[in-house]
Amino acid sequence: MRTLLLVMLGLLLPGSAAAQSPSSGLQAAQLAVVINDSEPNSVEIGEYYRQARDIPAKNMVHVRIPDRPHKLDVEQFRQLKAQIDAQLGPEIQAVLMVWTAPYAVECNSITSAFTLGYDAEQCLKLCGPGKPSAYFNASSARPQADFGMRLSMLMPTESVTQAKALIDRAVASGFRTPTASAYYLTTSETPRNSRAPFFPRAGQVPQRKLTIKHLSADSLDGARDIMVYQTGTARVAKLETLRFLPGALADHLTSTGGDLLSNGQMSSLRWLEAGATASYGTVTEPCNYWQKFPNSTVLLQHYLSGASALEAYWRSVAWPAQGVFIGEPLAAPYHR
Repeated sequence: MRTLLLVMLGLLLPGSAAAQSPSSGLQAAQLAVVINDSEPNSVEIGEYYRQARDIPAKNMVHVRIPDRPHKLDVEQFRQLKAQIDAQLGPEIQAVLMVWTAPYAVECNSITSAFTLGYDAEQCLKLCGPGKPSAYFNASSARPQADFGMRLSMLMPTESVTQAKALIDRAVASGFRTPTASAYYLTTSETPRNSRAPFFPRAGQVPQRKLTIKHLSADSLDGARDIMVYQTGTARVAKLETLRFLPGALADHLTSTGGDLLSNGQMSSLRWLEAGATASYGTVTEPCNYWQKFPNSTVLLQHYLSGASALEAYWRSVAWPAQGVFIGEPLAAPYHR
């Protein structure tokens, strides 16, 4: 596959043209915000977000999902998607769902089911290969127009205070380019290092004031300049010692990080609580195919090129059926 070959050859090299080329990025006018009127937190956070990002009033979509189920069945999801789609104009390229749950549709994530359609075949064999995403490593700024895909993301609502802080730091990410580091950890949990061969080469990206760092360690301790943190462990220690910069992306390769409200492996929500702006995790056991997780080089390349957090994360996952994207979609610290 040509895309994979480019990645393996080092598509993003420190100081390379790929890291410098501009991208238009997702605009607020192209984003629909979906509010669950049955959840007071969703209503309050959604209104705060509308004002913070100047989302057009016509882009605000209202639905009712009683009781906050973790998972929807196929028929429940079909009805929900029909309600949302009926309120979307042709200019809408992406959708933000303002709730934590539901986050799954059977074995699929709700974001993949919404964007790509429900994949029943994946549920027959959770550890089987996934269907390729046409948006993987794409450069299109209009996925709905070019691929028939409206990208989607969840904004968690467990805490109104934390959600507002998430929004504030996402907005702040657009004001300046900080001196920052991207950290890539190869851990002692060997099966969870399957994407380590795709870590971008260590070194400087001077045009973006970014340093790419590789560590052989199970956790990062005390770092204060984090723009990207990617690792592979079931639980990530020492998050409380870290400082994430506005717009930071962070995720861990593990089986059920996207089972957001479970008590098993570490939920991807912990990244946002620690200060990251967007994250990703799988809602059901995917096995450790690197294609089911964010490809580190592709993610960093597109983010440094000016893409939003939503675009960069979606472009980085080759087989996204089981993965849920969470956070603030419009964060774009390298968009100028």
